[in-house]
Amino acid sequence: MRLDGPESENVEDRRGQGGGFGGGGLGGGGFRIPGGRIGGGIGTIAILLIAAFLGVDLTGIVGDDPGQPAPQERRLDPGQAGNGQQAGREDAGRRFVAQVLGETERVWTEQFSQMGRTYHDPTLVLFSGVTRSGCGTAQSETGPFYCPNDQKVYIDLDFMQQLQNRLGARGDFAAAYIIAHEVGHHVQNELGVLERAHQFQARYGGNSPEANQIQVRVELQADCFAGVWANLANRERHILEDGDIEQGLNAAAAVGDDRLQRQMRGTVQPETFTHGSSAQRVRWFRRGLESGNIRACDTFGTQQL
Repeated sequence: MRLDGPESENVEDRRGQGGGFGGGGLGGGGFRIPGGRIGGGIGTIAILLIAAFLGVDLTGIVGDDPGQPAPQERRLDPGQAGNGQQAGREDAGRRFVAQVLGETERVWTEQFSQMGRTYHDPTLVLFSGVTRSGCGTAQSETGPFYCPNDQKVYIDLDFMQQLQNRLGARGDFAAAYIIAHEVGHHVQNELGVLERAHQFQARYGGNSPEANQIQVRVELQADCFAGVWANLANRERHILEDGDIEQGLNAAAAVGDDRLQRQMRGTVQPETFTHGSSAQRVRWFRRGLESGNIRACDTFGTQQL
């Protein structure tokens, strides 16, 4: 990617320890519903699958109570402070995130202005291990997520790099896709989509197939919004380089529910999908990428996803 625009000032760095960015990252993306049910994040099913894939113990993580105090953020002892190389990677990671976030702010501010609306920038929180969010405890193992309660995106860059390495989707645009997907949930929140989706999910309750289907449409729309952003940002600032689009499409495919389930279980259960199949995620990301039009992202008005 070619990023030479200004960095966003809306990055809140809570990391207690350094960590490499590794040139990209991969996560499922999503938003987190307060009250214990993960309506996004990577989604409960996908969290368990990816956690098992990475050998992570999720005891006490899934379904946490946002009313409970968050564990203290893990920090290095003073004697374990990172060396210059580690600090350099950390700074590069923060700079990349801030530049991508800045590009999303510019694009969505303009798009909302054209709709006669005001876009309110989200905050992106970088954390290490565990931190507190408006939707409960944020732990790296749940993957990147958006919390509508505090309008913040939460990302642990170290865990994103683990996902990148294990799931095989590399490159800076793969990481930018994840950030743009989470910002896409903020766009949904600004438009009132998340509130309406949550209301419909509550009618069906829990992790019912009907509630999951609503969640899939929410996630695919965020994929489409990420594609719209990439189209418009590239049209105006030429941010994409050779191979970037393939990176984004590979990242979308790598976190399809069917691929994750097949890798971990050997079988696929479509009724448990919360983010959509690999083909669906690629299709909607590509739709936004090719159209550059937010109106092309109506996942709720179509029978065919």
